[in-house]
Amino acid sequence: MIIYEVQNRNQQLLTALLNVWESSVRETHLFLSDAEVKQIKEYVPLALDGVEHLIVAENESGEPVAFMGTDNGRLEMLFLSPVERGKGVGKQLLQYGIQNIGIWEVTVNEQNPQAVGFYEHMGFEIYKRTEFDEEGNPYPLLYMKLL
Repeated sequence: MIIYEVQNRNQQLLTALLNVWESSVRETHLFLSDAEVKQIKEYVPLALDGVEHLIVAENESGEPVAFMGTDNGRLEMLFLSPVERGKGVGKQLLQYGIQNIGIWEVTVNEQNPQAVGFYEHMGFEIYKRTEFDEEGNPYPLLYMKLL
Protein backbone atom coordinates (compact mmCIF):
# COMPACT_ATOMS: atom_id res chain seq x y z
CA MET A 1 0.00 0.00 0.00
CA ILE A 2 1.33 3.42 -0.96
CA ILE A 3 0.03 6.49 0.88
CA TYR A 4 0.81 9.96 -0.42
CA GLU A 5 -0.46 13.52 -0.45
CA VAL A 6 -1.84 14.49 -3.84
CA GLN A 7 -0.08 17.41 -5.50
CA ASN A 8 -1.90 17.29 -8.86
CA ARG A 9 -5.66 16.84 -8.54
CA ASN A 10 -6.29 15.87 -12.15
CA GLN A 11 -9.60 14.71 -13.57
CA GLN A 12 -8.52 11.07 -13.87
CA LEU A 13 -7.65 10.90 -10.16
CA LEU A 14 -10.80 12.75 -9.09
CA THR A 15 -12.93 10.33 -11.14
CA ALA A 16 -11.21 7.34 -9.51
CA LEU A 17 -11.74 8.84 -6.04
CA LEU A 18 -15.39 9.57 -6.83
CA ASN A 19 -15.82 5.86 -7.61
CA VAL A 20 -14.18 4.94 -4.29
CA TRP A 21 -16.49 7.41 -2.54
CA GLU A 22 -19.65 6.01 -4.12
CA SER A 23 -18.81 2.35 -3.48
CA SER A 24 -17.89 3.19 0.12
CA VAL A 25 -21.04 5.22 0.78
CA ARG A 26 -23.30 2.55 -0.71
CA GLU A 27 -21.67 0.01 1.63
CA THR A 28 -21.67 2.04 4.84
CA HIS A 29 -24.30 4.79 4.62
CA LEU A 30 -27.33 2.54 4.44
CA PHE A 31 -29.54 5.29 5.88
CA LEU A 32 -29.23 7.27 2.61
CA SER A 33 -31.61 6.65 -0.28
CA ASP A 34 -30.30 6.09 -3.80
CA ALA A 35 -31.54 9.56 -4.76
CA GLU A 36 -29.68 11.11 -1.81
CA VAL A 37 -26.44 9.34 -2.75
CA LYS A 38 -26.78 10.61 -6.32
CA GLN A 39 -27.50 14.14 -5.09
CA ILE A 40 -24.50 14.20 -2.71
CA LYS A 41 -22.27 12.69 -5.42
CA GLU A 42 -22.66 15.87 -7.46
CA TYR A 43 -20.80 17.85 -4.77
CA VAL A 44 -18.01 15.35 -4.06
CA PRO A 45 -15.66 16.53 -6.86
CA LEU A 46 -15.82 20.08 -5.48
CA ALA A 47 -15.08 18.78 -1.99
CA LEU A 48 -12.15 16.70 -3.27
CA ASP A 49 -10.75 19.69 -5.10
CA GLY A 50 -11.31 22.06 -2.18
CA VAL A 51 -9.79 20.29 0.82
CA GLU A 52 -6.45 21.55 2.06
CA HIS A 53 -4.83 18.10 2.12
CA LEU A 54 -5.92 15.16 -0.04
CA ILE A 55 -4.24 11.89 0.90
CA VAL A 56 -4.62 8.77 -1.26
CA ALA A 57 -3.87 5.10 -0.64
CA GLU A 58 -3.04 3.05 -3.74
CA ASN A 59 -2.84 -0.72 -4.06
CA GLU A 60 0.08 -2.58 -5.64
CA SER A 61 -1.42 -1.94 -9.10
CA GLY A 62 -1.37 1.81 -8.56
CA GLU A 63 -5.15 2.10 -8.25
CA PRO A 64 -6.61 4.42 -5.60
CA VAL A 65 -8.47 2.29 -3.03
CA ALA A 66 -8.96 4.83 -0.24
CA PHE A 67 -8.58 8.53 0.48
CA MET A 68 -9.02 11.20 3.08
CA GLY A 69 -9.30 14.96 2.99
CA THR A 70 -8.42 17.37 5.78
CA ASP A 71 -8.74 21.07 6.56
CA ASN A 72 -7.14 22.84 9.52
CA GLY A 73 -6.66 19.66 11.57
CA ARG A 74 -10.17 18.37 10.83
CA LEU A 75 -10.72 15.11 9.02
CA GLU A 76 -13.35 16.12 6.46
CA MET A 77 -13.62 12.79 4.64
CA LEU A 78 -12.27 9.25 4.82
CA PHE A 79 -13.53 6.64 2.37
CA LEU A 80 -12.35 3.14 1.47
CA SER A 81 -13.27 0.74 -1.29
CA PRO A 82 -15.44 -1.97 0.30
CA VAL A 83 -12.91 -4.67 -0.64
CA GLU A 84 -10.26 -2.85 1.45
CA ARG A 85 -12.32 -2.60 4.63
CA GLY A 86 -10.89 -4.43 7.60
CA LYS A 87 -7.35 -4.55 6.17
CA GLY A 88 -5.91 -1.62 8.11
CA VAL A 89 -5.97 0.91 5.27
CA GLY A 90 -8.23 3.35 7.13
CA LYS A 91 -6.02 3.06 10.20
CA GLN A 92 -2.90 3.74 8.11
CA LEU A 93 -4.50 6.78 6.49
CA LEU A 94 -5.73 8.21 9.79
CA GLN A 95 -2.38 7.62 11.51
CA TYR A 96 -0.65 9.34 8.59
CA GLY A 97 -3.00 12.30 9.01
CA ILE A 98 -2.55 12.51 12.77
CA GLN A 99 1.24 12.30 12.55
CA ASN A 100 1.87 14.40 9.44
CA ILE A 101 -1.02 16.84 9.22
CA GLY A 102 -2.14 17.15 12.84
CA ILE A 103 -5.67 15.75 12.58
CA TRP A 104 -7.42 16.13 15.92
CA GLU A 105 -11.13 16.34 15.06
CA VAL A 106 -13.72 14.53 12.95
CA THR A 107 -17.48 14.68 12.39
CA VAL A 108 -19.24 11.39 11.69
CA ASN A 109 -22.79 10.28 10.95
CA GLU A 110 -24.27 8.67 14.06
CA GLN A 111 -26.08 6.24 11.73
CA ASN A 112 -22.73 4.84 10.57
CA PRO A 113 -21.86 2.83 13.71
CA GLN A 114 -18.84 1.13 12.13
CA ALA A 115 -17.24 4.53 11.50
CA VAL A 116 -18.09 5.73 15.01
CA GLY A 117 -16.50 2.58 16.46
CA PHE A 118 -13.44 2.99 14.24
CA TYR A 119 -12.82 6.57 15.39
CA GLU A 120 -13.37 5.61 19.04
CA HIS A 121 -10.88 2.76 18.60
CA MET A 122 -8.42 5.27 17.14
CA GLY A 123 -8.68 7.47 20.26
CA PHE A 124 -11.41 9.95 19.35
CA GLU A 125 -14.13 10.86 21.84
CA ILE A 126 -17.56 12.39 21.21
CA TYR A 127 -17.88 15.93 22.52
CA LYS A 128 -21.04 17.11 20.73
CA ARG A 129 -24.09 15.70 18.93
CA THR A 130 -26.57 17.37 16.58
CA GLU A 131 -29.97 16.09 15.45
CA PHE A 132 -29.37 17.19 11.85
CA ASP A 133 -26.46 17.19 9.42
CA GLU A 134 -24.94 20.41 8.08
CA GLU A 135 -27.51 20.54 5.26
CA GLY A 136 -30.42 20.28 7.70
CA ASN A 137 -31.23 16.64 6.94
CA PRO A 138 -32.41 14.38 9.78
CA TYR A 139 -29.07 12.56 10.08
CA PRO A 140 -27.52 13.10 13.52
CA LEU A 141 -23.86 14.02 13.57
CA LEU A 142 -21.29 13.20 16.22
CA TYR A 143 -18.40 15.61 16.69
CA MET A 144 -15.32 13.81 17.93
CA LYS A 145 -11.87 14.95 19.00
CA LEU A 146 -8.64 13.11 19.59
CA LEU A 147 -7.76 12.70 23.24
